[in-house]
Amino acid sequence: MVQRPREDGDLAGIDGALALVRTLKAPESGLVGQGVRFALSGGTVALVYLGITTMLAEVVELPFQEALAIGFCLAMVVHFTLQRLFVWMHHEEFALPLRHQLGRYLVSAAVQYGLTAASTGLLPSALGISAELVYLATVAAMLGSNFLVFRYGIFHAKSAASDAEPVLRPTPEC
Repeated sequence: MVQRPREDGDLAGIDGALALVRTLKAPESGLVGQGVRFALSGGTVALVYLGITTMLAEVVELPFQEALAIGFCLAMVVHFTLQRLFVWMHHEEFALPLRHQLGRYLVSAAVQYGLTAASTGLLPSALGISAELVYLATVAAMLGSNFLVFRYGIFHAKSAASDAEPVLRPTPEC
């Protein structure tokens, strides 16, 4: 079928972009698809986290550490949901049940929050820069480690080997 361009743009370009989105969204897209979905999810969560934290600190004039805690909690809800339902999708079941994923996720988030709170509480006065600048640098530094922790430790698929029935071997009797 021959597609003709619309008056306002090139239909083939739109179809190509939609095909790319479908490909990256599919579980078969592998590491590249996961990376793109991780980046899109992260961008969404960053907007929530940065937007709420900054609004509460600058507009509402809450102390920065309080604004950080509220922004972080709201961003965590959005983040966990996107990670589980969008980023780490695959055909297989998850290796961990939801409650174990949530437990590991919360441990990871607690470590991340502790590092963020410590860096924004200690480094601004030591370096003579704003808490917001330290905050942005800390968030940027955690991206790579989060990808690996989520991919291999929290949202990984059940392997084919773990689906197999255990082999029972007779034990020698004395």
